[in-house]
Amino acid sequence: DQVLMANPNFISLFNYLDGSKISLITILSMMAWGLGYFGQPHILVRFMAIRSTSQVKQARIIATIWTAISLIGAIMVGTLGFVYLKTPLVGAAAETVFMVMINSLFHPLIAGLLLSAILAAIMSTADSQLLVASSALTQDLYHVLLRRNANDKELVLASRLAVVLIALLAALFAVDPNSNVLILVGYAWAGFGASFGPAILLSLMWKRMTRNGALAGMLSGGLMVIIWKNLSGGIFDLYELLPAFIIALLMIVVVSLLDKNPSSEITDLFEKIEK
Repeated sequence: DQVLMANPNFISLFNYLDGSKISLITILSMMAWGLGYFGQPHILVRFMAIRSTSQVKQARIIATIWTAISLIGAIMVGTLGFVYLKTPLVGAAAETVFMVMINSLFHPLIAGLLLSAILAAIMSTADSQLLVASSALTQDLYHVLLRRNANDKELVLASRLAVVLIALLAALFAVDPNSNVLILVGYAWAGFGASFGPAILLSLMWKRMTRNGALAGMLSGGLMVIIWKNLSGGIFDLYELLPAFIIALLMIVVVSLLDKNPSSEITDLFEKIEK
């Protein structure tokens, strides 16, 4: 009731707070966020490291439920903050509503414990991203293209340097006073989702996909995100993940059909797993 009294448009699915209508492009953009889950390395690596394939179904259920709880919790925090805070938070400050409310409602000791949850979430995601990124740079780039005869000691050193380099680049983005967490996360989410999502989905659902098709999809998806992000106005206001995801899917299909068929070893393995 207090939310409705403060602003009836707050719980409207199709209106902004000022009463104006939400456009179709905005609705499609918000729905497109779901496509990003298929290509997130820090999420997929959890399933790749699972003990047994028999646990995949259980892990899938747990992951889905936990994601739903997290998203509902975020919505509830925003809703409560809208009602509780006398001075609305605008712009980048709106992202601090959780911290502002905790400091206002709880004793400093309790507030410190609750705020540590933010650090825990940041560290949990950051360490996964750093490990995946450093592994890709070290194993897929450095070891394969630059130093095929590199020993384990050299690869460990390269991996540690990659972690430091990636962390420094992330810090540079973070210290930018004009940066917005949601915008940066959305850009990265689109990049990962469009680059890897279509390739992963089709590799599981279409046995005709080839190596060159997957590479074409990853490259076209990533490039489309970058290009679309730098355009604006009209259809280009659409979240870059959606068009990039579609283009990547099309490129995988077209290039795979033009390419030679996968080996019988790959197709036999696909059919075996599918059963």
